[in-house]
Order: sequence, then C-alpha cells, then structure tokens
Amino acid sequence: MARTLSALADDLASGRTSALALVREALARIDAPDGEGKRAFIKVHREAALAAAEAMDKLRAAGLAPSPFAGIPISVKDLFDLAGEPTTAGSTVLAGASLAERDAPAIARLRRAGFIVIGRTNMTEFAFSGLGLNPHYGTPASPYERATTRRIPGGSSSGAAVSVADGMAFAGIGSDTGGSCRIPAAFCGITGYKPTAASVPREGAFPLSQTLDSIGPLANSVECCRILHEIMSGDVLSKDVPTSLKGLRIAVPQTVALDGLDAHVAGSFDRALDLLAKAGATVIAAPFARLAEVASINAKGGFAPAEAYAHHRELIEAKGEGYDQRVRTRVLRGRNQDAADYIRLVQARDAFVAAMRAEVSAFDVLVMPTVPTIAPTIAELAEDDEAFTRINMLVLRNPSLINVMDGCAISLPMHRAGEAPAGLMLARAGGEDAALFAIAAAAEAALVAR
Repeated sequence: MARTLSALADDLASGRTSALALVREALARIDAPDGEGKRAFIKVHREAALAAAEAMDKLRAAGLAPSPFAGIPISVKDLFDLAGEPTTAGSTVLAGASLAERDAPAIARLRRAGFIVIGRTNMTEFAFSGLGLNPHYGTPASPYERATTRRIPGGSSSGAAVSVADGMAFAGIGSDTGGSCRIPAAFCGITGYKPTAASVPREGAFPLSQTLDSIGPLANSVECCRILHEIMSGDVLSKDVPTSLKGLRIAVPQTVALDGLDAHVAGSFDRALDLLAKAGATVIAAPFARLAEVASINAKGGFAPAEAYAHHRELIEAKGEGYDQRVRTRVLRGRNQDAADYIRLVQARDAFVAAMRAEVSAFDVLVMPTVPTIAPTIAELAEDDEAFTRINMLVLRNPSLINVMDGCAISLPMHRAGEAPAGLMLARAGGEDAALFAIAAAAEAALVAR
C-alpha cells in the first residue's frame, strides 16, 4: 500500500525508519533493471540525496529536524530551477543553458522543510502536451498492464507521476497549465493537485503560459497534496471548513465535461457519484452551458501558443530542428495571433472567469471525470500524428476548463483495485483551495470505502 507523508513522518519520528533508509529505497526502485527509472528521471541526485539523508538523520537525532517531513525523498519536474544545474524542461536544446543560481522558490521552501530532492523527472518537452511522450529521453509507462501493454503516463508531468506510482519518490512536484498534474495522476492511479495559479510562486519554473501556469504536487493522498501545497504556497490553509460530504451540493456539469466518455470511465464515474451520494452529498446535474465558450475563447489556440511563442521565438529560430516536431508545431501556432487577437483573448477570459465564479458559487464543488478515457498505448500515438493530436485535445479538455476559469482542482483515483486507472476531478473557484482540500478529503474517504 502506498505510504503517505504523514505515515512516513510518524515512522521517522518513532525510529521505525530513517531518511537514509527512505533514500536508499527510492534509489533502489529507480535503479531496478526492469523498472521505469531510466525513463522517469532525466537526472538522479544520488550522492547529494544520500548526503542530505545522513544530515537529516543527524538533525532529527539532535531534535533539530526542520519539520516532521525532513528526510522524505521527492522528485522535481525538469522545468524547475535547481541551484547549479541547467533547467532543460525535457528538451535537449537547453543542455548548454546557464546554470541556475538558486532553487525555484517553491522548491527552496520544500528543501527548507527538509524534503530531499531525489532527482529531476522527465516531462513532455517544454510542458506542451497532456500525453507525456518525449522522443529525447524516452517515455515512462503508466503502471497499468505495464508488463504486457505500455500505456502513456499522461503529461506533461509524466515522470513525476510515474516516480510516485512506482515508489521512486514519495511525492512529485509538477506544473499544471491545462491538466499537467491531474492528467498523469489520473492515468497513473495517484492524486494530483492544481492550485489557484497565484497561490504558489512560479518564479524559477520554465514557463509555458504565464497566464495559465500553476505549480502543484502529485502524491498518494489528498492530505499529502495539502501538506506540500501549504509548504510551497507558504500559506497554512484554514481548517474551518466542512469535513464531511453530508449536506454538500455537488454539481456535475452537463456541458462538454461528459462528452465522449469511454465505457470504463463512465462506469467508474457513475459508481463514484453513487458513493458520494451515499456519504450524504446531494449530486445535481447542472447545465453550466458557459463551458461551451472555452472552445471559442481558444479558437486561435488560446494562451499557451501565443505566450510560448513569445518565450521561444529566438530559441526556436536558432535551434528549432532540435525540438520535438510536435511541440515545435504547437509553439509556432502562436504566430497566428496578433496583438488584437491576444487582447480579445484576455478580455474574453476575464469575462469567463467572472461568469463562472458566479455560477460555481451556487454549489459546494464541481465534479467531473479528469479525463474521458483510459490511457492509450504509447505505440499507437508515437507514430500517428492524427491520433496524437486528437487524443491530446481529448485528455486536456476537462482539466483545461478549470485553468481557463482560474479555479483550483484535484484528481482522485476513482477506479477499483486492479482496474484501469481513472480520475475523479473536484474543482472550485480560484482562492478556495482550503475548502476544496476539505471536500476532497471527505470524497477520498467515501471512494476508499469502495
């Protein structure tokens, strides 16, 4: 059974384990010859992690551990600055980039709490896909049916999710622009959190979209994600919020979010709604017709291509042949928007955020499948551009709704043990992370009871 951060903290405090034992366990899993370590990680901080573990054990023995979680190994997505290293963002064209002078603030806060960075995880190049394929470093496979059928891990935080699912780290730090924490969490059977974008500093994280980017954790429980979010945001979230589902109004949007569900996801979702209702929630089918506006808002590509092109323009002119061609194509789509298009996009999104905040406030939480399908195979997408584009848009669809409305959201496993992983996404308006965590914890308890 996957271990939570609180359980590990208890084990460390009692002496049942040590930081050195945890780091050695993580490294053994990374090094397993039949495992995914060589594809899940771009760089492993072997010696630094072992040294940090020894230091944390000495601090704990002296009563000076910086937090209960000191000594727990975590993974960090390759787009974060780590002092003394180039930030390559899943690409090879930045291999010669200047070395980061300091850790990204979110990572620095975790290190100050004593978490140990075990290594940098693989990702979709420049975070520009929800599928997780990477032609430069290989693609780690989702745990489901791995021995017989290698399925995509989801992206762009692909290695982060696989590192947690396989016990190569006890949490992973990723980013989420249109689902990049939640999609891989759903495909790998773990929990992934997308916070209110402004709540966690984004400095020191290689940008995809300055408007939509957010920094979030992937871990083994809602509580794990909450712990990591509080540390990265520097904000202790209020506990004065509902702790059960009784009497809560759960809205299931009928527009866009339920389109094209495969049979397994649809069945898992219906079962999850039934469990939430049995736990006391009132499940309400709500139109949310405005969700259909997202497609028109993004008709010319939306924020990511325009903002990515602004960031990549010189690099792609100099080294474009070194890009994943699918990523390069998406970045270059940003040339199709002029200043007037971008200004109108900003205005349309502002209006959408305001309208959705008003609609969402009538309910306690929105619920929908994280993604409409189980993870397809790596092989079927690797060589088929049409299938890649179609599936990419499909898996990004539901998570992106929340990024466009500037909300916060979490993906929880909703499948039965042994089944294909499927995620249940809960969401609220931006700034309501505390309430969302409390409701998600109650929902998790109801789903675990299955």
